[in-house]
Amino acid sequence: MPERLGLFGGTFDPIHVGHLVTAVNVRHALRLDRLLVVPAGDPWQKADRRLAPATDRLAMVEAAVSGVEGLEACDLEVRRAGPSYTADTVAELLDADPGADLHVVVGSDAAGLLATWERPEEIRAAATLVVVHRPGSEAERPPAGWRHEVVEVPQFEVSSSEIRARLADERPIEFLVTPGVHHLIQERGLYAPAP
Repeated sequence: MPERLGLFGGTFDPIHVGHLVTAVNVRHALRLDRLLVVPAGDPWQKADRRLAPATDRLAMVEAAVSGVEGLEACDLEVRRAGPSYTADTVAELLDADPGADLHVVVGSDAAGLLATWERPEEIRAAATLVVVHRPGSEAERPPAGWRHEVVEVPQFEVSSSEIRARLADERPIEFLVTPGVHHLIQERGLYAPAP
């Protein structure tokens, strides 16, 4: 029986509890064998802003998913040179496991923007799209022709930008990120307030 594999990519700058709630709920709803959490090495759609180094974002993802059954940090995009494209990651995963039943997880906001992605037709041909929907938000559907599933997850009012702002203002972030992520942020001086 083919492995049911999920791909949950993002900048994860930093990864927070809302990301983890999404990941575990998608894995449960779709009965995925594994869900890979893939930080973008060079997120081309965020070239206009300064990010924490890719290796630090990967370390935070590793800390966040440690011990969570079925979730794995994946370093494919951090190791790959050049802009991080989901199409390349999909191709690499299917090269490693050609029979995998691959699911690409996106937020409902991203579902309406697939035409702006690099080589979206390759993703459409190779994987099922998983659109994450939060109660009370508008449910975006992917363009016609995409195999897709919609998974509802609990609404969490937390974002990576809010966490960065809180750190810049020296406000607490406990319970918005896991203890392991919090420790790494402090240890590596990530998102520290400007001197």
